Amino acid sequence: MFVKPAPGRAVRWPGTRRLLSEAGETVPDTTFWLLCERNGDVVKATPAVAPSAPAAPTAPEVQK
Repeated sequence: MFVKPAPGRAVRWPGTRRLLSEAGETVPDTTFWLLCERNGDVVKATPAVAPSAPAAPTAPEVQK
């Protein structure tokens, strides 16, 4: 599931104690993250769509 910290909240990853990114991250669907959501520490979000790179030109097909 993709979550980000609720406004005014800071949440740390269990184990590493690293802060969850303000932009949000994909986290495992575990009891820890579900409790964070239920307690209002994180909110489910939609990941930002990265701008797609322009399609690379392809070589012209050679007819036989």
